[in-house]
Amino acid sequence: MSTSLLRNLNALAGLGIAGVLAFALIWQIVLAELPCPLCLLQRLAFVAIGFGICLNIAGGLRPSHFGVILLGALFGVLTSSRQVLLHIVPGSGHYGAPFLGMHFYSWALILFLAVILLVALVLFLFGGAIAEAAAAPTPPAMDWLGRIAFIAIAAMAVVTLLAAFAECGVNQCPDNPTSYWLFG
Repeated sequence: MSTSLLRNLNALAGLGIAGVLAFALIWQIVLAELPCPLCLLQRLAFVAIGFGICLNIAGGLRPSHFGVILLGALFGVLTSSRQVLLHIVPGSGHYGAPFLGMHFYSWALILFLAVILLVALVLFLFGGAIAEAAAAPTPPAMDWLGRIAFIAIAAMAVVTLLAAFAECGVNQCPDNPTSYWLFG
């Protein structure tokens, strides 16, 4: 597999991460369902994964960039597992409305585990091509798909940060938020 194909797959994964963040924000706005602190941490983990992907897009394929993706996904597994375990006991309730039969924290856990699996497969199968790309003196220029993915990830990271600020401000977020801090 050529490095250009790996870079395009990386850009598509970045668009997927941006899509996950966009979907969560749309759900938050349309259903007026504010994310809890653990939900915000899971969004932060998706932003960290997106940051690692942006490093690959802008700086070329590097094992350390995949390490950033893995660290973000691992943080996401920890936070989403915590939330799943809070609600696993019958009668303990749940947080938020379900989507396709599962709550967002359950979907997030599945997605974080999928990211870890996919990165492990890419490193296992294409580690040699990634090492060759990392040895290049200068990273290749971003193509149009990489630029779109980079902009989408950056935009969703900024909007996610602004939405979290509007909800919590500079204070600790409430466990069960009912209103935006910024809007009184």
